[in-house]
Formats: sequence, structure tokens, C-alpha cells
Amino acid sequence: MTTKFLTNLAGLALFSSMAAIPVAAGAVDLDAIGATIAEHQKLPSFVPAGEPFDAKTCMAGKKLMVVPFSSAVEFTGGVATRMTEIAKEIGFQYDHYQTQGQPSQWIQGINQAVTQGYDLVDVLMSDPRVLLPQAMQADQAGLKIVAAHASGFDTPAPEPFQNVHIDYTQAGRLMAQWAILKTQGKANVLAIVAEDSFSANSLQNGIKEVMDECEDCKVQYINVPVTDWATRMQSTVQSALLRDPSVNYILPIYDGMAQFVVPAVELTQSADRVKIATFNGSPYVLQLVQQGKVEMDIGESIDWVAHAIVDAEMRMLCGLPPVKDPKVPLYIFDASNADTAGKPPQISTGYGDAYLAGYRKLWGLQ
Repeated sequence: MTTKFLTNLAGLALFSSMAAIPVAAGAVDLDAIGATIAEHQKLPSFVPAGEPFDAKTCMAGKKLMVVPFSSAVEFTGGVATRMTEIAKEIGFQYDHYQTQGQPSQWIQGINQAVTQGYDLVDVLMSDPRVLLPQAMQADQAGLKIVAAHASGFDTPAPEPFQNVHIDYTQAGRLMAQWAILKTQGKANVLAIVAEDSFSANSLQNGIKEVMDECEDCKVQYINVPVTDWATRMQSTVQSALLRDPSVNYILPIYDGMAQFVVPAVELTQSADRVKIATFNGSPYVLQLVQQGKVEMDIGESIDWVAHAIVDAEMRMLCGLPPVKDPKVPLYIFDASNADTAGKPPQISTGYGDAYLAGYRKLWGLQ
């Protein structure tokens, strides 16, 4: 996941690690890259993840719970709240177990779902592996245990978790493609990753896949663990920019990193030559796009994500084919359209509303 909430862990760290590896590459097709970028600059349309079904009938009497990383965090708390509201509209119970980012609360939430006979519990957080013992207990009790939004298509959740995958690999590709297109195939990229996040592998895979095809491009990967963002990221980025003044793009794989990357660019007086492209679409980062401090942010709508997760989980409980791709769109915000997110930017704003009627028709509600 992730994920927008990772920056909330940033003050807890003791150390960070760095692995800067120049990578050689092959040929690049700028026309194809431009077409891909243009496709993700179009207002998203709704694509169903499965066949229509009667959600109200098949979910009657079902009881679900979501245990987010933190109810106070914009992304996890926002998605959890919307999931419960969507369920109410359909006509079944979906409870939001309130948490403040404490592991003991996550465990308590899962235990409550088990003892009170819930049908499904979703742990909405960046790395579900920390709850594997509790997941096994829930599975043995007959509950479906889900780790929604935690990983990409190429990273299956550990058993017994079921997943609602997000195309993190494509987000990584888009960041790299943006840098290559804007530099006309001469990108010298500083990619900032957080290998302790479950979705980081997919994002890094996407960047690497694209950079490997660009013969005149360079990329360095710097790993800054989530818990080190506040204490080490700015200084690490500053050092990298001073060490290699030819860097022209920084790709922080989560836009929660941007609050530490932007000052590093400014303090090294690199803003004229170094641009930032990132992923998540957090409102405060979209404001940085509006201000010209971040060039591009790939967004995903919290409300669209919540609908997609509910759709996938209903299909799990209704005995329908599992969702392989929830069809959550990735939408590129840059200077040309960032204002559509609001001034100041608002959650789930700027993506259009095609999904609202789309899901209701899919679920037999209209």
C-alpha cells in the first residue's frame, strides 16, 4: 500500500540504508512512452472488475470489519470510512475498528472479529506480514482475512491473506516513463525507495523495467526505510544531488516522501534542473504540484479505491470468481490539471465520477 500513510511513521527511525546502483539500459521508444503518458492524463473511465451481480441479496446478513493502520491517517482512515458507508448503502454491516497506528489495536480488532463471528476482516495497512499469526487464527476460525491495497500484481500476499491488488508496477513504470519523456531519453534518475514497505518491490520493479530500456539513461536507487524519512531522507537526497550534479529527476515512490525531498532540492539550489515525479495523489502533494515544486503526481482516488475493495470483498463472500485486477485507475496530475483537485486540493477530487454510477449498476442497485 501504499501508501499515503507511510509518512506518519517517519519519526520513529534509528537508521537508513542506501544502495546507489548505476544501471545500464537498452533502446527507448519515446512515441510509445508519450502515448502511455497521454492515456493516463485522460479523465478515468469506469471499467468493471467482474460480471454484474445482485449485491444486496448475496450480502444480506453478512458482517465485515476493516482494521486500518490508523483511523486518523488520511488514506487508511478515509478508505475505511468510505467502505462502511458504501456497505450501508448496499444494505449490509461493515464496521470500522478505530485505531491510532498501534499494533496492539490491530490485534484487538482481528480478535474481536473472530470472537464476534464476522465473515471477513480487512487489515488495511502497508505490510500485513506483521499480523500473520493473527491472520492464521482468523483463517482457522473460518473468517476470510484480506490485505487490501497492500501489494502489486507481482507480489502475492502471504497465506492465508487474500489480497485486492493495486497495479503498483504500472505506477513505477509511469514515473520512469515521465522522466524519460521529459528529458527526451536522457534521464538521470534518483529513485527513492522504502524496501520495508510491502508494495515497494512492485514500484521499484516498474521503474527498473522502464529504465532498463533506455540506453542513454541512468538510475540510482536509494533505500530510506519508512521510519527514517523524517530523520535521514532530506540529508540523503542532498548528498546524492551534490555527489552527482547531472541528476535531473527524482522519483520518490510514495509522495509522502516529497515533504523531505523538496527541501533537499531547494537547499542544493537544484530546482531548475531537478524535477520530481511521484505517486499517490495526496492532497498536500498536489498542492506542491500547483506550486511548481513537484512536477507530477500519479493519483488514485480514495473513494474509487474504497468502492473497488468493497466490490472485490463482496465477490469473495458471494462465491463469485475472485478479482484479479480491481481496475483502480492511475491518473496523472501535473501543472495542466492539478487545479481540478481543488484549491486547496481535496481527497478524491479531480478524478471524475464515472465510477459512482458504474458500481451501482454493477451491483444491481439501479
